[in-house]
Parts: sequence; C-alpha cells; structure tokens
Amino acid sequence: MTGILVLAEQIRGQVRDASLDALAAAIDLKDALGGPVAVAVVAAEPDAYAPALNAPGVDEMFLVPAGSEAFDPAMAAEALEALVRDRAPRLVLLGQSVNASGVGAAVAARAGLGFAGNVVSVSAPGGEIRATREILGGKVEVELDFPDVPAVVIVLRPAGRALPDGAGTAAVTRVEQPLDSGRSHSRHIEYEEAVAGGVDLSKAPFILTVGRGIGDKDNLALFEQLAGKAGAALGSSRPLVDAGWMPRERQVGQSGATVKPAVYLAFGVSGANEHLAGMKESGTIIAVNTDPRARIFDVAHFGAVADACDVAEELLKAL
Repeated sequence: MTGILVLAEQIRGQVRDASLDALAAAIDLKDALGGPVAVAVVAAEPDAYAPALNAPGVDEMFLVPAGSEAFDPAMAAEALEALVRDRAPRLVLLGQSVNASGVGAAVAARAGLGFAGNVVSVSAPGGEIRATREILGGKVEVELDFPDVPAVVIVLRPAGRALPDGAGTAAVTRVEQPLDSGRSHSRHIEYEEAVAGGVDLSKAPFILTVGRGIGDKDNLALFEQLAGKAGAALGSSRPLVDAGWMPRERQVGQSGATVKPAVYLAFGVSGANEHLAGMKESGTIIAVNTDPRARIFDVAHFGAVADACDVAEELLKAL
C-alpha cells in the first residue's frame, strides 16, 4: 500500500474548507510517507469541484458521480470503500465534520483499517503514520501509532492549512461506479440559514478575543465596548465558553471557529494548542498577557506583558 487518499466533502456547491485543509496536510506529508496524493469527490456533478482540488502536489483526482448534489454520507462511504479496496492507499484523510466522522469510522470498520478521529495533526516519522490528539480539554497531547493494520483512516481537525498557490496537473479519473442509494438513511432537504444576529468569525477581518486572563465575567463589558469602538468581532477562548460567559458561536479554536483575520488581538489568552491551531494563520497577531511564558507569544507578531484590563482601558481612551 502506498500514497494518501483524501475524501473531499462539498456543501452549497463548494468544497468544504475542512477538506481543503486535509488536502493541504496530505501534500505536506507526501515526501515523508511516500507515494502519490489523490483526492476523491462524490457528487452529482463532481467535475464542478475539480478546479478547487487540482492544487500543486495533487497527483490524481477521482470524480465519482452520485445521485445527490448534497453530500450523502452513505454513498460517499460506499465510494470511498471501493477506492480504498482498488487503489490501496496507505493513509486516508477526511477533514473533520459531522459527516466525515461517520464516513471515516464506517469505512475503517468495514475494511479492517486503523482509525482515529478528532485528530490535531498527522506525521510520518520514519515512514510510520502517527496521529496526535488532545485530551483533558487540550491540556495534554497523546500520540497514536497504528501497528499491524494495512492502512489508516484519519479524520483531521482543520488548522488553517493552505493549499499551495497555482494550478496543479493532477490526472483526472472518472469513476463510473454504481452507488446503492438504498444504503442512505437520510435525505437532504434544504439548507437553513443561521439565526439573524449570529456571528461568523471565519469571515471577520479583525477579531478581538478574550481569555481567562481578563479575570471576572463583569470585565467582559470592557472588551465588548473596546471591540465595538475598534470595529472588531468579539471572540472567546474555550474556557470562557465552557464557563458560560460567552456563547459557543464566539469560540475560536479547533473545536470552535478556525479564523484567519488580517488582525487578531488576544487579551488574556494563554494559547492552548487547541486555540493556536484555530488562529495561528492570522495576518498580524497581537497578544496581551501577564505571563511572559504564555504560549500565545510563540505565534504573536507583537505582544505586551501587561494586565489585559489595563491595556483595554488605555486603548479605549485612545479611541
């Protein structure tokens, strides 16, 4: 077995960002693991997604026609299982989503492959596949090896990985595989828009994020005021969401929103791996924390070792 196969998931006529992120990870792993990088898309008109997937470093694209334009997990699993059987990749990657988690686990179970979900990163030291996951709320990392299995299926969290620039030269293979629509136990009806007033941090050009270092819940009003005056979207680290101080839609990180704003301003954010993976690709990162050893400073372009509330108050005066 050799190479890497990525299953791309589509939504609203576009390839999911998580799938593009997984494809970028596959390209990064190509030299260490050996073999080609291939990507498969299962859709009514799979050709429409080929341009977005044909990046430098991708060797082959498998276009699998299916009855539904919306992503159908059952048919995707059937198509992926057949490709794994026929093409024998050593590693199968899926970008994390509700659908991908189910598809990856089902294919691994039916084909007798190794499996890991909710994975932070994948490496191949010495040519051996290794997956990294987080436990205890992101405080501890564990590494998983996969001995005595023919191949491994991994569902990978998005982490702001970007595909190489330019157009690729992947060979295109159209797989005319009859898919059993009777396996599907669900049917896509429509997309429902988020409730008005919700926030989409992934599209915000300027994000001001608060963490445990702001002290008390009552201090949130200060940062809400600062974000409003500065024209920034207000984000949160996971501990504040878990504590009920901030709504889940405001969470930045791998279990929240993966963001790449032009400016990311972090107040009192320590910088757990889970959080860094969701924002480290931001254009300019500015961090304020009283701990000079806080991990947020490892990715920050500018920083201040100072009290978050003191700095926020001074910025409000300046504005």
